[in-house]
Amino acid sequence: MNRGASKHRSAVTAAAVFVDWLEQLEAAPQILVGFSGGLDSTVLLHLLCELLPPERITAVHIHHGLSVNADAWQQHAKALCDSLGVPLTTEYVVVNETGAGLESAARDARYKVFEKYLIKGGLLLLGHHADDQVETVLFRLLRGSGARGLSGIPRTRAVGAGRLIRPLLNRPKSSLQAYADAAQLSWIEDESNQQEQFDRNYLRNSVMPTLARRWPDYVQGIMRSAEQSSQADQLADSVARADLATLDPRPEQGGWSLDLTQFVELEPLRQKNLLRYWPEIYGLSALGQTLIDEAISSLLTAREDSEPKVVRADLQLCRYRQRLYLLRLSGRPVADLELCLFWSADEPLVLPDGNLLSAEPVLGAGLRSDSIERLQVRFRRGGERCQPAGREHSNSLKKLLQEFGLEPWWRERVPLFYVDEQLVAVGDLWVCEGWQAGPEIEGLKITWQTNSL
Repeated sequence: MNRGASKHRSAVTAAAVFVDWLEQLEAAPQILVGFSGGLDSTVLLHLLCELLPPERITAVHIHHGLSVNADAWQQHAKALCDSLGVPLTTEYVVVNETGAGLESAARDARYKVFEKYLIKGGLLLLGHHADDQVETVLFRLLRGSGARGLSGIPRTRAVGAGRLIRPLLNRPKSSLQAYADAAQLSWIEDESNQQEQFDRNYLRNSVMPTLARRWPDYVQGIMRSAEQSSQADQLADSVARADLATLDPRPEQGGWSLDLTQFVELEPLRQKNLLRYWPEIYGLSALGQTLIDEAISSLLTAREDSEPKVVRADLQLCRYRQRLYLLRLSGRPVADLELCLFWSADEPLVLPDGNLLSAEPVLGAGLRSDSIERLQVRFRRGGERCQPAGREHSNSLKKLLQEFGLEPWWRERVPLFYVDEQLVAVGDLWVCEGWQAGPEIEGLKITWQTNSL
């Protein structure tokens, strides 16, 4: 065995494994351990019980039902937790395979359970180790990932209301095996780990052993590369935030925008970098290279009168009047808006696209309410006309929305308010002539809250 592996083996003690997390563990109102019953989670749980009273820990076992041995694994998990005095929670999940594959679907199901149980300030500990990290980096390298992907599995990140920690991430599997053997621990072996139709299993069982024979220290080398990639990712994120601050960023209906005229003055590399990280600044996933290239080619060179857009399941990039917009998507089609709603305005109304109407009683402003029992809420069907209060003449709603500067993607979604088939107000943009509340007249100040497109 190489000297590096021996050093890691000797380091697998509770004091060494949790040295960076002691303060958080002592203060945490909740400590969960994702417990499959396999080698990694068994070692993690055993080490944690050396550090903390077992009654402070809750093991969470996910029963996927994907193996004929799933019930036996649950029974093994319960027996081990009983022997340690650790409470066990078992959650049964149904894994529905998606286009991303069975492994990804099972992972998503697990994290939904963890998010369900985590309370504010709670900690979730998982048993990923250095071999898992190397496997992840190799897998992402083969898929063409950049610095973010090649940084591998993070040691810690937010999950639901709590935080995830991976204390074993810098320890190779061989050191966990040595610890488990010395402590005479027993664990389960998932037979699916030998099925090489799964890409990760092929890397684990066929590629990594070959690398180890040629380069015995390959794990340490790839771990160093992952750390450097993480630093490069952090630097790129910092540059993106600094660049964004110079581009007149603004909050918008359903998202955010920046000044396109200044954006195009950036070096092409910084344009792409900003587009990659811009969604992440607001809690959305970073853009992939394909969408970045599409945005550069279609949005930056589009004609002034065109309405180009780049769409992902959760977001849309588009431009209007020399601004570049990043919008959240709700997933609700505009076709769902072809209906009429009745609203008494005394409580908020959720619209079919997920946005919200609310109204506040005011005196001498807004839509007069002295003779209104309820409003009919509709959406554009074409041909509507309106005379905004204070204007001498009416005009088509289409032209008025253009004059007002309402972005094109909102024009089919703006709520229209009717009384007895007469259009009396348009969103929270304006009240129609004759329907404004005069002095000492009760009115409604309507708010159209647009969280997503």
